[in-house]
Amino acid sequence: MSEWFDSQKKQASNFRELLQERIERENPRRNLTVEETKRLAKLEKIADKLKRGENVQNRHLQTWLSEDEYAQIEAEWQEQLELRNELKDKPYDLKRYEEKLKQATFNYNRAEGYSSKGKHDTAKKFYNKSESLCEYALEILQEILHYDSSLRVWFDRDISFEVDGDLSASA
Repeated sequence: MSEWFDSQKKQASNFRELLQERIERENPRRNLTVEETKRLAKLEKIADKLKRGENVQNRHLQTWLSEDEYAQIEAEWQEQLELRNELKDKPYDLKRYEEKLKQATFNYNRAEGYSSKGKHDTAKKFYNKSESLCEYALEILQEILHYDSSLRVWFDRDISFEVDGDLSASA
């Protein structure tokens, strides 16, 4: 039985070798020139630096990338800058919503502070104020999204005002 198994293994490995030889004959791999090998090594170093979050100077990119590759990177960088500028100019209504949310969080944190000091009556007032500001912030949010649904792109998740939704009037 062992001889038969060994013969089967040899046939399989012979078949793989024959297949590999045939592939290499039909699709020979081109060997890189010395210049191409040097360029590949430099580009790999640049990629490693970028993966580690380090800066790479433009002149290094210009030196080791082709003109088309560098132009593509430049175009993508400009696109990124435009996107960042767009996101800086937040609509007024969103700023109003964020301000109410900020006030609610502030009041909630004050309530937590008073509660930890044993001043429960004062804490309760700030908890109530925080909840009221959260409700007002939700009203603002619902109103602005009702009139301009394009503002939904400013949020990191879909906003649903359904009864079983994730939104609540608490910090």
